[in-house]
Amino acid sequence: MTLSSGNHTKKRNDHFAKYAVQILALTVAVAVLAIIVNKLRTAEPASDSPIVTPVPVETSEPTAPPTTQTPTQKPTEPPPTETPEIIVTPTPVPEFNPYHTEKTDPEAYVKQLAVNVDGKTLTDGEAYTPEELIDFMPGDEYTDLEGVITFRGNNFRDSGSYGYAELSDYKFGSYWFHNTGSLTAPDGENWSGSGWVGQPLIVKWPKETKAIMNMYDWAKEDDGLVEVIYATMDGNIYFLDLATGKQTRDTLTVGYTFKGAGALDPRGYPLLYIGAGYESARGHCRAFIISLIDFKILHTFGPDDNYGFALRAWPMFDGSPLVDAETDQLIYPGENGIVYIIKLNTDYDVSAGTISIDPKTVKWHYNGRNTTLYQYWIGMEDSPVIWRGHLIVADNGGRLLCLDLNTLELDWVQNIWDDSNGTPVLSMEDGHPYIYVGTSFHLGWRGYNGANVPLFKIDAENGEIIWQKEYKVHSEKGLSGGIQSTVALGKNDLEGYVYVTVSKTDLNSNGLLVCLDRNTGEVVWEHKSYYTWSSPVLIYNSDGSGCVLYCNYGNNMFLLDAKSGKVLDTFNLMGGVEASPAVYGNTVVIGTRQCKIWGVKIN
Repeated sequence: MTLSSGNHTKKRNDHFAKYAVQILALTVAVAVLAIIVNKLRTAEPASDSPIVTPVPVETSEPTAPPTTQTPTQKPTEPPPTETPEIIVTPTPVPEFNPYHTEKTDPEAYVKQLAVNVDGKTLTDGEAYTPEELIDFMPGDEYTDLEGVITFRGNNFRDSGSYGYAELSDYKFGSYWFHNTGSLTAPDGENWSGSGWVGQPLIVKWPKETKAIMNMYDWAKEDDGLVEVIYATMDGNIYFLDLATGKQTRDTLTVGYTFKGAGALDPRGYPLLYIGAGYESARGHCRAFIISLIDFKILHTFGPDDNYGFALRAWPMFDGSPLVDAETDQLIYPGENGIVYIIKLNTDYDVSAGTISIDPKTVKWHYNGRNTTLYQYWIGMEDSPVIWRGHLIVADNGGRLLCLDLNTLELDWVQNIWDDSNGTPVLSMEDGHPYIYVGTSFHLGWRGYNGANVPLFKIDAENGEIIWQKEYKVHSEKGLSGGIQSTVALGKNDLEGYVYVTVSKTDLNSNGLLVCLDRNTGEVVWEHKSYYTWSSPVLIYNSDGSGCVLYCNYGNNMFLLDAKSGKVLDTFNLMGGVEASPAVYGNTVVIGTRQCKIWGVKIN
């Protein structure tokens, strides 16, 4: 179903415009400097002949002074100096041309690849040709919006926090909370509060965008407003003021359980992309595109593929999608084993206060060679990394896939052992891309009395394993142990460290926050507490120093020294946490299974 709420758009300049402005500014500065230097030079006498000092001649009679004054020759004007043309070459974006080795050959792991374009499945041997090439830039260029607008911030998935905290005491301070609720599915399953992965979105909207939204008047008028957008498992999406927790607009009731974070449009368009994580009394699971001007549902997709293109009738979307701003395409993997590439054809007119889309969809699916009805399923429950034209995502069957989005052919596949829910993270190290990803222990697939789970560092070019660190974990029905979280990669003063949580280690109730050496995988320190699926977040000051924050299912939120693991402070959230926090400045936002959204300041 597709609805429209307006027409016309202003397409953003592509990322090269940023470089053009920098080049122009530098050229003008050099030209002005050359003019100033030229004027200084012309203020001094200049001649082609050297200056000769006359030698006095001895005479017997005094020399009479001349009766006439010899005219002084004017200084010769130097020829005009031409301002040299300065050509500034922008720093080139690294190429990314992944390939497979014998160990990562896709043929060994997958089969039944197929592409469907606007409802028509391409026949064997028929090549897919995109209308526009997808090409993502580095993660820090994903958006100009202020905030955390997709799971872990950008297309590298390396930033759960935004801005600087400027901490002094490293203690939790003032706080607010907002109550949520629960939703019972048709099969009787009850979903309460915020679940895994459950990260909030946090954004500071441009003033002109707020003016056309259905915000309360006071929120529109507050120039410093930062909005928290939190989709929860009670079927609601909440809109709150980061500073106070006060509602910025009415709650949007969609009526589907939301486990994932969803995503905002990186261009600043008032669009929310969000997927349901379980069946509802309102119908099968699906993904939604929602206008944040008036809450209109502009498009849904997923359930129509249940008995058509999907090889797994499970249209759930716990991952967080990405948008290629340059080509207006949404990329959204689902648990049904389909990667959706949707040309949105967005028409956005901020002056008229309208937005509409006219989606055209390309779908890609695959099957696993070891997939059965009961184990090693296909489908993606995590959020994709995209670098240049290639998507990297883990699946429910223990496969890490690298897919060329412009040919829809697999570059490589790596065996990562088990059902994998944690999102991969891309790291550029000395110009080379690496992936960090962990896996869980799905009860019964590799045993019943515990199993090892690894955290991998993988070469993103060919899928080969650089190192792996293993932990023995336990699982119970419905509650998997292992690495359900997404790693946090140290930057600034924390460069070279990797942080990850591991659940259900020596006992079913225990877990760890682990700090590892990025180059070797060796343990730097570990913090033991109750088990957690929640992902750690690194928080920075402007001088580069930082700390690490994480939450567990034992109701606690911890702040630790990121280099030593020393606990700096603890906050009781009065409920277990499966969700992952997001941080804006010095305020952390997190939801609990016990139906509360918390906003807590760190001093």
